[in-house]
Amino acid sequence: MGLTITEKILSKHAGREVKAGELCIVSVDGCMATDTTAPLAIKSFKEMGGVSLHDKNKFHLIIDHAAPAPNERIANLHQLMREFADEQGANLFDIGSGICHQVMVDNRKVKPGDVFIGADSHTPTCGALNAFACGVGSTDLAAIMLTGKIWLKVPHTIKVKLNGTLPMNVSGKDLALFVCKHLTISGATYQAVEYDGSAVQQLNLSQRMALCNMSAELGAKTGLVNPIGLKLPYSFSPVFADEKATYSKIIDLNVGNLKPQLAIPDSPDDVHEVMQFNGTKITYAFLGSCTNGRLDDLKTAAKILKGKHIAKGVRLIIAPASRQVLMDALADGTIQTLIAAGGTIINSGCGPCVGTHEGVPGDGEVVISSANRNFKGRMGNPNAKIYLGSPETVAMSALYGCITAP
Repeated sequence: MGLTITEKILSKHAGREVKAGELCIVSVDGCMATDTTAPLAIKSFKEMGGVSLHDKNKFHLIIDHAAPAPNERIANLHQLMREFADEQGANLFDIGSGICHQVMVDNRKVKPGDVFIGADSHTPTCGALNAFACGVGSTDLAAIMLTGKIWLKVPHTIKVKLNGTLPMNVSGKDLALFVCKHLTISGATYQAVEYDGSAVQQLNLSQRMALCNMSAELGAKTGLVNPIGLKLPYSFSPVFADEKATYSKIIDLNVGNLKPQLAIPDSPDDVHEVMQFNGTKITYAFLGSCTNGRLDDLKTAAKILKGKHIAKGVRLIIAPASRQVLMDALADGTIQTLIAAGGTIINSGCGPCVGTHEGVPGDGEVVISSANRNFKGRMGNPNAKIYLGSPETVAMSALYGCITAP
């Protein structure tokens, strides 16, 4: 029998052929921790007897979740990270660098065929590059910092085939929400999700990242995309599944007539067509996060808002996914367009998505967000209602002051 993409990548890094269900120890090409996970990882590393990193060039620290620091306690955690990076000669991406997943892609720290591990649940985002990328806890990351390796149970793989030509105003985010509706938030627990099909092959890297990002909302260990159609600014060797690879499940979905999708409070898998909720009043629109804070997303919103102004009583907060995205959006006039339309640009980072600062909603507020989670309490207030949609839906809703289908 053949191998899935996951089995092929892990076999190469284990030095032997491995299949779903087996335990293996694999070498790691790169790993990262953020300001929510790095302090504990550093503490655990030292408790394990760690003196120096196994490979300082493969370990990355990113300050992105609460950046700049909103209080003294978090400021001290940031300082701990800076001191450790200086002591070890490790890579530190300080405030303003952006969200860890986007920063890793911008700086080519993860590439096709890699095993990349992050102490953040949305690390599968990097599976868009045809890599095995998964999230772990801080103590698991500490072991990688010490040894350069990780033990894994090879996950079974669900193949999701998305076929058809996407209609106008339907994006990778709509695909992600649609898949979440079908698989649910526990439908891929500790499995790899391998995205394939003609619709996926048409997606650019940005849209593939949005799709892989929400693999975390399926409970998946990782998400990977068939590399057909993948374009990167460097040469690479793609990893394909074998024709006779074994899958735990194969799901065929025709998305040629897909309408814009919307997750309603309080779960990412409670998904409906946006038009079913047209007219629902909002007070707050958020464009950003590791799902939809990329240049394509900002340009899409700017195209909708150009020469117009957001509705009275609505605030539009925009967090570019990285400094590179911000600079590119400044260079081509996208940022100016969004500001002129009434948008507020905040620091490149996680911002309101995680609910630590920079845009926590008030009681009773209704939010339309381009992020990936809308569980009760997400964004920092359990008394707010959060809807999830694409950048197109967020921009249209901000423009009209109510949920509006693109």
